[in-house]
Amino acid sequence: MIFVLEFLLGHLQTSKMYFVVILILALLNNNAAEEMGETVSWDDQITNNQGGCGCGAVKRNTDEQLPQDSANVQEHTFLKINSEKYSSAANAQTIYPRTNQMVLIKGGTFMMGTDEPVFVADGEGPSRKVSLSDFYLDVHEVSNAEFELFVNATGYRTEAESFGDSFVFELLLSEETKTGITQAVAAAPWWLPVKGCNWKHPEGPDSNIKDRMDHPVVHVSWNDAVAYCHWAGKRLPTEAEWEYACRGGLKGRLFPWGNKLNPKDKHWCVTKS
Repeated sequence: MIFVLEFLLGHLQTSKMYFVVILILALLNNNAAEEMGETVSWDDQITNNQGGCGCGAVKRNTDEQLPQDSANVQEHTFLKINSEKYSSAANAQTIYPRTNQMVLIKGGTFMMGTDEPVFVADGEGPSRKVSLSDFYLDVHEVSNAEFELFVNATGYRTEAESFGDSFVFELLLSEETKTGITQAVAAAPWWLPVKGCNWKHPEGPDSNIKDRMDHPVVHVSWNDAVAYCHWAGKRLPTEAEWEYACRGGLKGRLFPWGNKLNPKDKHWCVTKS
């Protein structure tokens, strides 16, 4: 089954931004996931954030770097990648149920994006024809339990841990945590910088993941995601692969269940056998 959750793709493309990032991994295969026949140039970048969700405005100063003792992607975490479906590392043992299974997504041609974007600044338009080869995709998002396996096996330290903070949506924070925050991003005041916030402490030092090991790992940067992929013998999907899988074979729909965000005034999550 493919569990489909709505996600803003731009979050995953920025290496020094910390958001609630859901990792969906595709199999590393030189003969799969090759995009062909795209009719619109990817050089047409939209840089105006006005009217968008504000996430693109949340980024670190260009002169802010990781500490000397922590590289963006620790080289020692990389394993030799082969053509097997799963690496030995990804088959490690844990007390939690494994959720690293993959499913084959048959390739095809579809219309990617939309000509009627909700937020133009999010870069979801125009609609264009894209063709994809077959590829594999994780059935589930990468959970805290799966990411913990990676960290325990490699000693990896995420960028949020190295920087010492990360951004959190304000409604998820306790009043005690919010009282210690003295600054915010003007273009996105709902994203607040929280000291001591990382994948093990999603809402700050007064939070933990003890009872959320089966939840998707968060506060993971692009560099962190790539390091995890190398360890697991996989890779990140392209934006086109992600959208193609999320559409579930439907054409011209805003969501896998239709065009309404909250049909019958409910939030929806679609499963597809």
